[in-house]
Amino acid sequence: MEKSKVYFTTFKTSFTENIPDKLKRLILTAGIRDIDFTDKYAAIKIHFGELGNLAFLRPNYAKAVADVVKELGGKVFLTDCNTLYVGSRKNALDHLDTACINGFTPYSTGCHVIIGDGLKGTDEVLVPINGEYVKEAKIGRAVMDADVFISLNHFKGHEMTGFGGALKNIGMGCGSRAGKMEMHSEGKPNVNQDNCIGCGMCTRVCAHQGVAVTDKKAAIDHEKCAGCGRCIGVCPKDAIVPSFGKSNDVLNCKMAEYSKAVLQGRPHFHISIVCDVSPNCDCHAENDIPIIPDVGMFASFDPVALDVACADACNRQPVISGSILHENREHDHDESHDHFHITHPDTNWKSCVEHAEKIGIGSREYELIEI
Repeated sequence: MEKSKVYFTTFKTSFTENIPDKLKRLILTAGIRDIDFTDKYAAIKIHFGELGNLAFLRPNYAKAVADVVKELGGKVFLTDCNTLYVGSRKNALDHLDTACINGFTPYSTGCHVIIGDGLKGTDEVLVPINGEYVKEAKIGRAVMDADVFISLNHFKGHEMTGFGGALKNIGMGCGSRAGKMEMHSEGKPNVNQDNCIGCGMCTRVCAHQGVAVTDKKAAIDHEKCAGCGRCIGVCPKDAIVPSFGKSNDVLNCKMAEYSKAVLQGRPHFHISIVCDVSPNCDCHAENDIPIIPDVGMFASFDPVALDVACADACNRQPVISGSILHENREHDHDESHDHFHITHPDTNWKSCVEHAEKIGIGSREYELIEI
């Protein structure tokens, strides 16, 4: 089988070409113009960054990609879906506020922001995939309404998946709140009784009579609960929480299957920016110092090859002194040279790309083409 092509360029610039211009040249060289964008709605999936986090991608990168799509005739928008956890992006209003505060406005990016799964994270499309772990993926409606899908990823470490790259940005990022719960958990939420005020909002949205309020406290009957997660979205006190699963490998496999649901049946293109490689996700309201130096920018039609190429490039980099990676290497004397596994020893990023290749999303074999 022919290797997938992954295009790469460093952050080295000249007096005649800045980084956004170089990113445009990268994605044009990688073949993005082969996609028919004429009068097509094009979603650029990006992470807007949790408030307090400064490692997320600057809006300038989004503008560079949006400008190219518009030049090719597309109707482009930036998108992300609401978070499952409590934070500054758990509903569309807070999410939009956060995006604006972090610089993602039509004036800075040249396009609008649409939150993919609606006001409360319940506006979703059920996408049949009949996977090994997921039968119907719950994907944000605005994501699925787009004719063309583009992922623009900040490549960094992650405390559950090893790293966050293209597949995480696609699979986890495009899942509705209920979809995120399905990937993270065994599928049945629970009620934190201390936070519950007995308002009954959860009982009104449950289609299976799985929630009851007794003595001003809600409780979920797991025999009746279908695991849709809508009660999580409507709870005003964040009293309803997912029951997290035990296996990070299963999480990675579910994430790959959700990625397939997003990508199947339409043109897609993927970009990863490997800079400010923080040890943890941009969903944190803080970011630690990078674990390695900045690497560069990557682009490909194959998100699996892209993730592997980025991981390989990162693992060839020196370790930054004083980082979590440096501390773990000094303490554990791990000689594997897998920076992401050493940073988070309970993770195995390879389980995601292996499953993604198995279900036909892409190939782990790639040809790296430097421009």
